[in-house]
Amino acid sequence: MRSLRSRLLALWIMLVVSGVATGYLLVESFQQSANARLARSEELVARACRDLADRYQFFVSGWRGGPVDDQLKQQLVAVAQTALAGTPGVEGGVWQADEGSLAYAFPTYEGTGPKTDLPAAEFNTIRDVNAEAQRSGSAATIRQSGRSQVLIVHACPLRGPLAGVTGWTMTRAFTAEGPAYNQLIAGLLVLALTIFGSAAWLARLLYVWSGKINQIEAALGDRRDGAIDLPTLPQTGAPELDRLVDALNNAGERLTLERRRATAAERLAALGRMSAGLAHEIRNPIAAMRLKAENALAVADGSRSEAALTAILGQVERLDILLRDLLEMTQARELRLAEIDLETFLARTIENHRELAMVRGIALTAGTGPASAPLPQLDPSQMQRALDNLIINAIQNTPAGGTITVDATRRHGNLLLRVADTGSGIAEDLRERLFEPFVTGRADGTGLGLAIVREIARNHHGNARLVRNSGGATFEIEVPWRQS
Repeated sequence: MRSLRSRLLALWIMLVVSGVATGYLLVESFQQSANARLARSEELVARACRDLADRYQFFVSGWRGGPVDDQLKQQLVAVAQTALAGTPGVEGGVWQADEGSLAYAFPTYEGTGPKTDLPAAEFNTIRDVNAEAQRSGSAATIRQSGRSQVLIVHACPLRGPLAGVTGWTMTRAFTAEGPAYNQLIAGLLVLALTIFGSAAWLARLLYVWSGKINQIEAALGDRRDGAIDLPTLPQTGAPELDRLVDALNNAGERLTLERRRATAAERLAALGRMSAGLAHEIRNPIAAMRLKAENALAVADGSRSEAALTAILGQVERLDILLRDLLEMTQARELRLAEIDLETFLARTIENHRELAMVRGIALTAGTGPASAPLPQLDPSQMQRALDNLIINAIQNTPAGGTITVDATRRHGNLLLRVADTGSGIAEDLRERLFEPFVTGRADGTGLGLAIVREIARNHHGNARLVRNSGGATFEIEVPWRQS
């Protein structure tokens, strides 16, 4: 399913594309309008030049020619004035190849007075277009584009007694001014303020919301302290997200309360199981001691007293070991952390068990540990006790010729201590309850060794587990590399 973020991003892209397309259509529409005005202006100067030719033809009809003097030029100016009077914005005149300008008129000029001087800036263009019309014997047009206007100069041959005479007309088509241009600017401004403004606002909204959602995700996901409770999320300032934050905070409080209730219930259940197991473990030695004492008292000469006392002392020692392990498991000891060189620590740990392993014909080896800085922090006494229990279990469950390996690795910022043997493994019916008190697969075991291992791991903010493999048994203790 598509996320809200991707949908908002798609909407933002649609707004931008729509704005660009609309702006392009506005510019194209204005361009087409400008081209239409340009075409009309070209048609206007061509028609004005034809009117000038008609007026000139009427003027020279019946005239056989004569010198080009000031009187003739004045008359030709009157001809041009009459011909161009009905074409607003068009100026023009009569040109001769040898004499140059014979007449000039701009009857619709909107200045303070009549314009009688040939425009100097366009003189070369006027000369060139008249020369082209004279050379080709047909109408010619020159178009010059500027920033805001296009200059259109048209020339056409004039028939009559004077040689090399042409008429010319000129106008300017404005492409960046006028109502159409103003409408274009207004349209683009409205477009920028609406569509592009909406796109910018949506982009900012998407960015802000993404940042706030990332903050919530980071607060929910960054739980480096190993806590399992939901954190208390801070307010984001967005009402919609704050309602979600409040709901998550309330849910977190309820989950914490329920977890505490479940933990308390689990502890009571574990206490009940431990009490039952403890009663069973104590009852057996007491029953054995009672039987020995009764047998010794039944014989008057006291011949059985020594054997009975020896058996009773053995059972007392068993009870002492049981109570010591029980206190070790239940009494929370404060960690005394120290930086540990793993290679030395592992070697010292297995050295305490090497003689027993040799007697049973078992190879006991230790790894070197990871060479990582800084050194890991542990309570060496507690962790060695945990490894001792795992190694003793491995020795008791590994046949002669087997191997026990004690090693340490670093994984995801945690220290992983591993004890693996090549014994017969753990029975399937014991795997789920293996770390519970008084659960054991040996008749002479108390069932507290692995429970003590788990409590030591938890005291280090870690955990202990049995790794499923094809043969033997592998136990792992995973704790933080350095305690926070």
